[in-house]
Amino acid sequence: MSRKNRKVSSESLNISAAQKAYVRKHLLLKRKIRIYQYLLLIGFIAFWEISTHIGIVDPFIFSSPLRVMKTIAHMTIDGQLFYHIGITLLETLVSFALVNIVGLIIATLLWWNDSLSKVLEPYLIVLNSLPKSALAPVFIVWLGANMKTIIVAAVSVALFGSIITLYSDFKAVEEDKIKLIYTLGGKKKDVLFKVVLPSNIPSMISLMKVNIGLSLVGVIIGEFLAAKAGLGYLIIYGSQVFRLDWVIMSVVILCIVATGLYKILSYFEKRYTR
Repeated sequence: MSRKNRKVSSESLNISAAQKAYVRKHLLLKRKIRIYQYLLLIGFIAFWEISTHIGIVDPFIFSSPLRVMKTIAHMTIDGQLFYHIGITLLETLVSFALVNIVGLIIATLLWWNDSLSKVLEPYLIVLNSLPKSALAPVFIVWLGANMKTIIVAAVSVALFGSIITLYSDFKAVEEDKIKLIYTLGGKKKDVLFKVVLPSNIPSMISLMKVNIGLSLVGVIIGEFLAAKAGLGYLIIYGSQVFRLDWVIMSVVILCIVATGLYKILSYFEKRYTR
């Protein structure tokens, strides 16, 4: 092997060793962060349980991890828990789908027609800033106390912000790419399908991660007022009859559901970026 080839080989080995050291350090840091996260969670649960036994916290008002687990076990055996979780999940997924589909269609129409976007922009801003909980009683009067009202309330929470964000992202596409399509003889639909939509897929996925949380929040708001089942119904009913174990259990399950939905979308985002 010539001296030049030996030098190149040596540099490659050095780079490889440096890369391995960096990857090892990065994985070690991630492992430490995950351990700290678990320790923090375990410490919080342990402090919560112990504080109810020594009188720092009133277990009737704040419940306890053991009481929550007993409530979950009891409602699981009865079959009630999965029913209420299923109702909330169904309403959330339907609302989430409607928010993303309708938001994408309206944002595309606004991008396509500048006059329409200028006319509707102030109304979208007003509707986005309006407290959606104030609209829920109106939806009940219009639609009745049913699942339809809950879904409409959830959609109203996330829809207008989604439209504004998507429209802003569409308008922010590089002008040079758009000019290139027109220079090559393309039409506006070519710009839309070959430049605007493909270049905004990462931002649309990121927006979905926000919308899934907002949809869940909207569903719970709707269930507070118009539901006969669901986790929001368990929260409001449990507080009314002083079954606070139901309230805390429902809040814990909502945290788990929200985390799971977010992780699923994060998984698809990672798959796309790869």
